[in-house]
Amino acid sequence: MVSVSVEKPEETERRLRRVLAAAEFVVHPGAWYFEESPLTAPPQLTGRELAVVRDEEVWSALVPWSGAAREAEVFGVFSFHFSADLDNSGFVGWLATALKRELGTGVFVVCGSNSRRGGIFDYWGCPTDLLPKAAQVVEALRPNTPPR
Repeated sequence: MVSVSVEKPEETERRLRRVLAAAEFVVHPGAWYFEESPLTAPPQLTGRELAVVRDEEVWSALVPWSGAAREAEVFGVFSFHFSADLDNSGFVGWLATALKRELGTGVFVVCGSNSRRGGIFDYWGCPTDLLPKAAQVVEALRPNTPPR
């Protein structure tokens, strides 16, 4: 659910740290890349895809990198499933800013929804060599116990 509220920056920081503490956080093993296919030939879903998106020209599936696509840009990936009872508005911008500040690089985010698991989930990608540091940044922002 999208929520509109007026908060002071320190209130937003506290709320989003609670959201992070309550979220399921997973670091996905291996390297990942975007496998493209023409818009006229959608990818055949095999279960290995974490996300599939498209623009006006191509389909783009986030899939495990096997080394076969040597020219591909590869990423480390982590994800969050959010609690439905907490307002996570502003989370992507807040965490992306923290990661940029700490890692010196941007990230990509692909969002989806699973109503049976509480709603919104995100897949985040960063350069593979920065994945351990990105996970450290996330863990450092999480309070020790998830408040409810």
